Amino acid sequence: MICSERRPPDRQSTSLRQQLAAAAARMMSEQGVRDFAMAKRKAAAQLGVAESSALPSNREIDRALRQYQGLFQSIAQPRRLRELRLAAVSAMQFFERFGPCLAGAVLDGSADQHSAVCLHLFVADATAVERFLLDQNIPFASDHRRLHADPMHDFEVPVIRFAADEVAFDLSIFDTDQRRQAPLDRITGKPTRRATLAQVQALLDQP
Repeated sequence: MICSERRPPDRQSTSLRQQLAAAAARMMSEQGVRDFAMAKRKAAAQLGVAESSALPSNREIDRALRQYQGLFQSIAQPRRLRELRLAAVSAMQFFERFGPCLAGAVLDGSADQHSAVCLHLFVADATAVERFLLDQNIPFASDHRRLHADPMHDFEVPVIRFAADEVAFDLSIFDTDQRRQAPLDRITGKPTRRATLAQVQALLDQP
């Protein structure tokens, strides 16, 4: 029997996935690409990869992003993260009547100079948030976002975006009865982690 000297396919596939994850993470960090699917496509095009089976998972890209930040942004990224968490506290106090929770990169620690502060607000009438901002003379943009309740079902929520003091804010507006059922996280596939004002303040107290 003649033994093949070719590398096992699984090892080749793993190496390619790691390269793609690293390229996608670099684009997210340097270019501000926030969409994982877009980052994957750009990385695949950059490396000349056509096979969709070789594309890394969102979790692999997130891991590569954190590694990149640790290597190349070890001072700037933690500083910006703290600034964004402080901004989140101020915003949560401002939106206190809507029971705000922090979610996303500012909560999980991967936020950088391109990240927005993502808040989940809970109110029976979504337009109440818009009226509140109008009363405060704060300009904003309205949109909608599709989220997954579980792997088989999705739903749409209103989204409001605005900026203040060089910080972008992204507000997802949920009905009051959706507080106990968080949408699935795009990285882990599990219910999205949320933090209350007290929990965010506790994060800031950590060394």
